Amino acid sequence: MPHPVDVHVGKQIRHRRWLTGMTQQQLAEAVGIKFQQIQKYETGANRVSASRLWDIAEALEVDVSFFFDGLTKEEGGGTTLPADIIGDKEALDLVRSYYAIPENQRRRLFDLARVLSEVA
Repeated sequence: MPHPVDVHVGKQIRHRRWLTGMTQQQLAEAVGIKFQQIQKYETGANRVSASRLWDIAEALEVDVSFFFDGLTKEEGGGTTLPADIIGDKEALDLVRSYYAIPENQRRRLFDLARVLSEVA
């Protein structure tokens, strides 16, 4: 039985990978492992070592702390998205539309959004 923290970290990895448009294969190549290992991390079946989590964070362009966001001591886990985003039709439509854009254009749009959010 996977530990709730491992499941939470795995969900955060999958969530961030999905948001960046990266495949499991691409992430695996970026950190020097097989994509099957990424699958095991994302399900919580395998624990992610500290050094591997560091490499994954670099590949996904987030701080290591991102993988623990929403995790509480009482719950042993948490949601990967805030409830207000999950229930927001506009946010879900935006995500669906974003992933309908071809990958090369999507990456450029993502970079633009990141720059705009930093100056806001």
